[in-house]
Amino acid sequence: MIDSEEDRHLRLAGEADCAPEPLPTLRHSTAHLMAQAVTQLFPGVKVAIGPAIEDGFYYDFSRPTPFTPEDLERIETTMRELAKQDQPFVREEMPRDKAIRFFEERQEPFKVEILRGIDAPTVSFYRQGDFVDLCRGPHVASTGAIKFFKLLSSSGAYWRGSEKNPMLQRIYGTAWLTQKDLDQYLWRLEEAKKRDHRKLGRELDLFEFHDVAPGAAFWLPGGMILVRELEKFARERLDARGYQEISTPLLVNKKLWEQSGHWELYSDNMFKLEIENETFSLKPMNCPESAYVYRRTVRSYRDLPIRYSEMGRCHRNERSGTLSGLVRVRQFTQDDAHIYLRPDQVQDEITSLLHLVGEWYKTFNLEPSFRLATRPVQSLGTDAQWEQAERALHEALKANGLAYDLKPGDGTFYGPKIDIDVRDVLGRPWQLATVQVDLTMLPERMQCEYIDSDGQPKRPVVIHRAIFGSYERFIAILTEHFAGAFPTWLAPVQARVLPVSEKHAAYGTGVHGRLREAGIRADLDDRNEKLGYRIREAQVHKVPYTLVVGEREAQQGTASLRLRGSDQSAVLPVDQILHDIVAEIGSRSATLTVGRSG
Repeated sequence: MIDSEEDRHLRLAGEADCAPEPLPTLRHSTAHLMAQAVTQLFPGVKVAIGPAIEDGFYYDFSRPTPFTPEDLERIETTMRELAKQDQPFVREEMPRDKAIRFFEERQEPFKVEILRGIDAPTVSFYRQGDFVDLCRGPHVASTGAIKFFKLLSSSGAYWRGSEKNPMLQRIYGTAWLTQKDLDQYLWRLEEAKKRDHRKLGRELDLFEFHDVAPGAAFWLPGGMILVRELEKFARERLDARGYQEISTPLLVNKKLWEQSGHWELYSDNMFKLEIENETFSLKPMNCPESAYVYRRTVRSYRDLPIRYSEMGRCHRNERSGTLSGLVRVRQFTQDDAHIYLRPDQVQDEITSLLHLVGEWYKTFNLEPSFRLATRPVQSLGTDAQWEQAERALHEALKANGLAYDLKPGDGTFYGPKIDIDVRDVLGRPWQLATVQVDLTMLPERMQCEYIDSDGQPKRPVVIHRAIFGSYERFIAILTEHFAGAFPTWLAPVQARVLPVSEKHAAYGTGVHGRLREAGIRADLDDRNEKLGYRIREAQVHKVPYTLVVGEREAQQGTASLRLRGSDQSAVLPVDQILHDIVAEIGSRSATLTVGRSG
């Protein structure tokens, strides 16, 4: 089993110093400074761990009550006072047994537990002022080097990440080398709050969640337009590449999962039901069932590759505390595919998939990056099979000139994979697509075969791939990436017609009808409200194009066109507006193009 983030920090607590990287070192030192301030302000609090993390740090404390925003302000003020004292960070070493006694005397049970798990004769400490912490380091020279930081929030966190352990209070913060870097990061945080897909999902009537179905979205009409447009986009591209779409059952007998290996290695993540004295599960993934479609007839080497796509709904038993909007759910739909092919076809197919991913993401202004995830501790198959599969992925990345990072031990239990990340407009990374090479689960355990040119049965190689990952997660990312201002082809409402007054309603109704006839998702706002109010509301709802029509427009067959996010308008013939919006939708442009000069 792969260690949790908490266990990795615990395991490293007594190891030798790592290479001092400026930001992680600064952030780790700031975590110690925060712990020093907390222990001064709240006598009796017990300290746990305080690592540097991406963009910041945290420290966990045992305390009967949560920290309040007012507490965080006091802690930050005390940190600044301690920083001004310019206390040096002093490294000390101590035999492990003596260190255990030291922390037992100080009544620090979490430090004692960490020490008991360290297999080393000597451990290191760092001291600044009257605060002493078990730590491998390194640290900045003194607290005076800590200048640009901010405490952000507090929350509950289980010790070692397990619900069986005590609940601790975690304080998050961030620290940077310059005030400019800190200001930019805090701006990104505020911008991220504005773009939060959960907030925008409610405001734009896309989706909502209810406690009657935790971790499962209720898709509203506007959100379903996003889903349908993405499905249409996917089908067009896959149909052009010879994919055949299938659909497989949601509820599956335990015996399938035993055969595939999921029951042994994945059953804790599955929802199980007892029906007529047999055990069934809601499928957590689509892979094994595609094998039944493949095996329905004898396959020849000439038939391969066979590409099955499936927009399959899946369920995974995620813990309630980990659920987060559309990003982490229990029910989701994957844009899945399983490609059955001969070994000599693997390289070309992976190359084709990598090109498809690049083309696919370009439509959304998303730039991919790549990581190669290798064999985990718990896995199926032989060393030779894993080496062959990992080599295939490595060679494909290399042949396509793609730089990639290595993720040792992070593959799936049946095969290595290429994980493909994107960064949104705020620079935040998101993991989306996967390309996995499977030589064990579907080929062997599901007994898939084809008849080769020598007349003998052979095992195919199977590539598992998803590009959106799941529709839920991808829509969450797009919502935040575009701040809810979707490209016209995706927008639930693409155009809105606003008659200036009641006497222009008939012309407005006619323009609205023409938009609808042209296949544009348009609505008509002819309410008895001031025009300025209705224009602002169209902007709030992020409608790409607003067409204002009054007396002049009715006489000339025009409309005053206002683009989303602009306070300028241009009077254009309705025929031209219709033509240009339809063309923009057809091109799936990521930007608004109608009515722009030049």
